[in-house]
Amino acid sequence: MALLDSPPRRTRAPLASEFHGVSAAGCAIDFGTSNSSVALVGGAAPSSARRAAAPTQSPAFCLVSLEDGQSAIPTAVFFNGEDGSREFGQAAVQAYVDGHDGRLMRSIKSILGSDLIERTTEVGPGIVVRYRDVVMAFLRHLRQRAEAQCGAPLERVVIGRPVFFVDDDPERDATAQQTLEAAARAAGFREVAFQFEPIAAALDFERTVTRETRVLVADIGGGTSDFSVVRVGPGQRGKIDRSGDVLANHGVHVAGTDFDREVNLAAIMPSLGLGSEGRSESGAAVRVPNAIYHALATWHLINTAYTPNRLIELRQMASLYVDQRMHRRLLTVLGHRLGHGLAALAEAAKIDVALQGEATIDLALVEAALDASFDSARQQRALAGSIARIAQAAGVAIKQAGLQPAQIDALYFTGGSTGLGSLAEAIGAVVPDARRVAGDRFTSVTSGLAVHAAACFSG
Repeated sequence: MALLDSPPRRTRAPLASEFHGVSAAGCAIDFGTSNSSVALVGGAAPSSARRAAAPTQSPAFCLVSLEDGQSAIPTAVFFNGEDGSREFGQAAVQAYVDGHDGRLMRSIKSILGSDLIERTTEVGPGIVVRYRDVVMAFLRHLRQRAEAQCGAPLERVVIGRPVFFVDDDPERDATAQQTLEAAARAAGFREVAFQFEPIAAALDFERTVTRETRVLVADIGGGTSDFSVVRVGPGQRGKIDRSGDVLANHGVHVAGTDFDREVNLAAIMPSLGLGSEGRSESGAAVRVPNAIYHALATWHLINTAYTPNRLIELRQMASLYVDQRMHRRLLTVLGHRLGHGLAALAEAAKIDVALQGEATIDLALVEAALDASFDSARQQRALAGSIARIAQAAGVAIKQAGLQPAQIDALYFTGGSTGLGSLAEAIGAVVPDARRVAGDRFTSVTSGLAVHAAACFSG
């Protein structure tokens, strides 16, 4: 049997280029850890939108083309230290890859709920920005792209949020949503509402069903893995208040960027000295300190590894390294700010191993002819703990719903990380009798948020 069934045939959501003439009531934003997307929610929809909605009578909406015809872009901002300009999405990543002087900031959603959000960071000589303003700038960019395509101001928005921004800390979780709302208002939105991302995915799935269905939504993104048990069906469509249909939701702050970090630590950082032999001042055998390697492998902490004081400290640690090549490589990475490039290599290796079973990682940016090999067995070991924790969260959601696994009719996958087969299999094993359905990994949540926004904005 195929790992994932294809969803029932439906007409896709049109892109904005096909959606001329909409009187936009507002928009929906999936502000993701790794990728983001936007949908325009139509007021008076043109015939093309009505045709797109016809199979299930779903509300008219369209996905915004954000960059080069793509409806999903990396959640990334590049601050150019040469002229003070900013780039967003893939253009931001490319500016960094091209070697422009400046700062690349990715996984900016991860700082919501952390102490970093209130701090400032230097993005160029004499240029300092607040982290919360980085979030605002990215949301403003999304709003401006959507406005450019609908030809009118957008003041109303529904934004997706994970079940938990912060695990096991309700106060910080509430603060994270308040911070995101403040950033959205600063970006120009007058009316801001939120919907849980996995529930939005359930609303997207609901457009395809013809009878009442209990679905377990697995939304595995870059920063969080969220699960919801939702009752969907033709009779529920169009309702604003779906609280009675949400049987449970549960999530953990473990997902794609954690996989990238674990692959980085297992496959790349040992070439820079992680886990290597060291010696103390007394000459005793020790392992070299590992904190710097964990910072370099964690997207939202990479820039903290480049501070002058930390560089001075690490230069003074040369005597701790038995193999001086490791220390030189580490200093090369720090001195040339190669952390984001290595993180991208780790992400690519994760994908290559998932598809092909093995990967060779070219580390020539650190040292000529340097490379590292990685394979599925090592990746399984590296990710086993995270995958087990995510699968356990799926079971918790079902238990909280008061159901047995056999009572789940469908398992709906969305989020970029569901492309990892071992993860999908682990979640599928929790509900072995459920029909597995793959939504669009990058825009299912956006489409569901648009369905919810249409109901909210119809009044």
